[in-house]
Amino acid sequence: TVWTATAHIVTAVIGAGVLSLAWSIAQLGWIAGPLAMIVFAFITLYSSSLLADCYMFPDPVTGPNRNYTYKDAVTVYLGARKAWLCGLVQYINLYGTGVAYIITASISMRAIRKSNCYHKYGHDFPCNYSEYTYMILFGILQIILSQIPNFDQIWWLSTVAAIMSFSYSSIGLGLGIAKVIEHGQFYGSIKGISVTNTLTTAQKVWRIFQALGDIAFAYPYSFIVIEIEDTLKSAPPENRTMKKASFISITITTFFYMLCGCFGYAAFGDNAPGNLLTGFGFYEPYWLIDFANACIAVHLVGAYQ
Repeated sequence: TVWTATAHIVTAVIGAGVLSLAWSIAQLGWIAGPLAMIVFAFITLYSSSLLADCYMFPDPVTGPNRNYTYKDAVTVYLGARKAWLCGLVQYINLYGTGVAYIITASISMRAIRKSNCYHKYGHDFPCNYSEYTYMILFGILQIILSQIPNFDQIWWLSTVAAIMSFSYSSIGLGLGIAKVIEHGQFYGSIKGISVTNTLTTAQKVWRIFQALGDIAFAYPYSFIVIEIEDTLKSAPPENRTMKKASFISITITTFFYMLCGCFGYAAFGDNAPGNLLTGFGFYEPYWLIDFANACIAVHLVGAYQ
């Protein structure tokens, strides 16, 4: 149905990338930051609408042939050579995403230890721990989970992922709102972070491109449109249901991203950390930050599989 498809999309899209949006807006400023989110939302919505019509072939409504994966659709519409190129791009994307998941999960696990250290010894104590130990631990855990047959078919995985995702995202948003209330004012500027003696123009430009990349990474959806559409019933037509679900889910996601990114930037201004929960913009309540980072780790352990 529309609502089950919407749930799948929201679960797939909202991930740990939401926690870097405050930093991204800090690089772009109060105008360009939110505008970039809206632009990427429209690009994602437009591309997903086009892909929704590629599920059935040759007619987008009556078919009769179905494409069960993104690569199947590329093969049918663009040919075998483009399908090979598509597969290459998909594997590169999977590789990059896998590396990002490993790094993010290990940093979150390390952040739990650092948070407890700061709580015990004070914020000025040098609580320096390596993330490599947690990377190895993450890898061992993935090897173990890979031995479970049909792990991706376990029905409650999507539910757990959704709960974890909304938990740490909501905690990040709540802490940002609390920080703004504590300060009694909104930080930040229209132009974003300024060029100073410690930040050159070249570094500013590089950060802008990195911020745009972070925002784009927060909408990882197009590759799985057809797979989600394959779960829909045939009446009404799948493409019509999918377009409606895409509109609803991207609207919800963008609104949530705006809240998280803007309140994070309002709370810290140009000093917004790269990750609201691991960059230690917040120290207390330490148990809540520990719980949020644990949610990130659990979410990414399953997402990697």
